[in-house]
Amino acid sequence: MIAMLLQPLDEADEISRMRAVPVPSSFLPSGFLPLIERADHRAPSVFRPENMMREARRQKGLDAGPVPRVVLLDPDGDMVDYVRAHFGAVRSPYWACYHTDMWTWEVEGLSFGIVGYAVGASFSVLVAEQAFVCGCELLISVASAGQIAEHAPPSYHIIIDRALRDEGTSYHYLPPAPFAPADPEVITIARAACSEEAGPVLTGATWTTDAPFRETEAAIARRKAEGLLAVEMEAAALYAFAHAQAKPVLCLAHVTNQLGRVHGDFEKGDHNGAARSIALAAGFATAWMAHCAETVSLR
Repeated sequence: MIAMLLQPLDEADEISRMRAVPVPSSFLPSGFLPLIERADHRAPSVFRPENMMREARRQKGLDAGPVPRVVLLDPDGDMVDYVRAHFGAVRSPYWACYHTDMWTWEVEGLSFGIVGYAVGASFSVLVAEQAFVCGCELLISVASAGQIAEHAPPSYHIIIDRALRDEGTSYHYLPPAPFAPADPEVITIARAACSEEAGPVLTGATWTTDAPFRETEAAIARRKAEGLLAVEMEAAALYAFAHAQAKPVLCLAHVTNQLGRVHGDFEKGDHNGAARSIALAAGFATAWMAHCAETVSLR
């Protein structure tokens, strides 16, 4: 088998001009394109989130205890600021994560937790893994997204029903495929729970990327032609994790910008859009928990 390595032509050429150089596969320490060739998706991991949290609690001197049943991921941190200011959210004494804090509050008898600033596919899934082993029963991600299809002026929300896998994390959880789909039951309940008072909400597919500053004109045009609504950085990985681990996860895209191509971009609205995002997430969480309770009662 011949693998291909990339080398620049010479110093006079642009960086983007590369040529493929044939190299025997024996030159490489292991197989080529490990994300694509990986075949052990069902094998258990040696490194487990519960073990890391156990050691983190030991080192930090924290007691063991559950996190709230509903956990939100807030990559931008605007919702964290909002719930601390308006709902009196307090830091969880049981969240031992080395990299983040969790803030908790309660609304109408349902407890919520929120983790801010976990940006990107790998970071968001790392937090999701830890949340579910600590007592989370439902995870909702609300992430800023760039507009691809011009359905309405930003800002507005999208219920992501599938995400294009243009990142790396999802390939550690599922075999290669173009999209990571959401659980259809999750999407059905999310759509039914949407309130018109929370503003416009679309349902559709997004593009998950690892490299926001490599969103070229050609790539954007192709994604638009494929019918994708927006670009974000987490959904494909979170949905792959959800499918592989059989966990309920909903990803919402908060379309806040036109990729910086217009003056005055990235305006999210009142409270940076946090009130609307919290209302949508809370409405879905309430509906999902009611659905789960009804399912249990029918057994």
